[in-house]
Amino acid sequence: MINDCFAQNMRVIASRWPTLADVLHQAAAEQHRPAVQLIEGQDNTLLINGIQLTSRHNRQQEALQQISKLPRHYPHITLYGTGLGDMQQQLLGREGLQQLSVCILNEHIFALVLQLLDQRHWLSDSRVTLQLAASQNDIQPPFAVLPSELVLASDGSMRIRDRLYSELEAGYAAQRLKQDISAFLPRLQQNQLFWQHDQPVQALFNSLPPERDVYVIGAGPSLEQHYGFIRQAQQQASAAPLLICVDTAVNALLSQDIRPDIIVSRDHKITLQHLPCSSLTSASSLVYFPLANPELLQHFPGKRYVALSDGAVFDPVRKQLAAAALFSHGSVIHPAVDLAVKMGAKSVLLFGTDFAFSHNKTHASWQNGALGPGYQAATEQVINGFGEKVPTLRNLLTYLTGLERYISKQSAVRFFNTSKAGAVIAGTQYHTELTT
Repeated sequence: MINDCFAQNMRVIASRWPTLADVLHQAAAEQHRPAVQLIEGQDNTLLINGIQLTSRHNRQQEALQQISKLPRHYPHITLYGTGLGDMQQQLLGREGLQQLSVCILNEHIFALVLQLLDQRHWLSDSRVTLQLAASQNDIQPPFAVLPSELVLASDGSMRIRDRLYSELEAGYAAQRLKQDISAFLPRLQQNQLFWQHDQPVQALFNSLPPERDVYVIGAGPSLEQHYGFIRQAQQQASAAPLLICVDTAVNALLSQDIRPDIIVSRDHKITLQHLPCSSLTSASSLVYFPLANPELLQHFPGKRYVALSDGAVFDPVRKQLAAAALFSHGSVIHPAVDLAVKMGAKSVLLFGTDFAFSHNKTHASWQNGALGPGYQAATEQVINGFGEKVPTLRNLLTYLTGLERYISKQSAVRFFNTSKAGAVIAGTQYHTELTT
């Protein structure tokens, strides 16, 4: 439906961002529109696909609250989500603001709002730039975000949505961890006998022949599709890859007669049930962090190497422990990948790095729900290599973002994803032999 309100708004957009105007015209003309209902209160708002776009009580007060954590001296701010124009109005009211970049998370919702409300008060402001969030490679801080539009983000905006979730979740997690550091002190002290005598992880750095491939193996469901390939590769005596696996993938590999060369364990909750030390030999090595379960360290049969991360939780032992830091962004897959790179890998194949509940499972070889929420508890979706939406959790999206950002900085290393069943991982290529 093209009405006077839409035409007036679009005249401004067409004059400033003509390419974007074409996208919005198309979105307004499409048949599959979101379900919309007017919600009345002290203020009016819209209920879109069951999600209330803004407050119906005091929209301006809500907008002020949503931008309250952004210091007023920022000259350039990015806003994700267009809403009903309230956050734009409040941000443009700041005296020091020189540029406001507004990123559309759902072009269909924005086209709908343009038909219902006059948005020229901010569209005409020379400080405003307007673009599709889908056109960005990564989020642009400092930023504000409209929470409802994270839920309502279009398919094209899902990658930026995931990175916004990651950034928000990382901030919350850091705050929680900062408050809880004291709870980890007893474990750090308990493990001192181990990490004072074990080798630091940097003893492994630059130890890999340049021609040797590295397989980094996660515990995602797609791992089950590649046991035969991994086992056959390991049996090639002259060209066997180095197998670095996460702790929760050990059971799966051992059940298929595959021996990991290096096991990486990060979570303090991992037990002998998760990592069966009695089934391993001295041919496997362990890279662990100082919060590891002491029973694992005591019973592990091979060499042990201790590592740190940049997290504040290790500040109490950082001066005493001369171990290098491995990259971490919430998942054990991050230090496993970083270890491969620091060892000198030029080619890294990723197995079981799904970041999603592919094949209606959460992990390879584990019963549904054994390592956390079952796949039925999925709250989000992510696009896989086949262009399909697969269920996932918000924390898995955070882990995906961390890995993608890490990969983007490793220009000298080639990364291959071995499954299209899980999330698309930016910066990787699909391994032609395994994903066709």
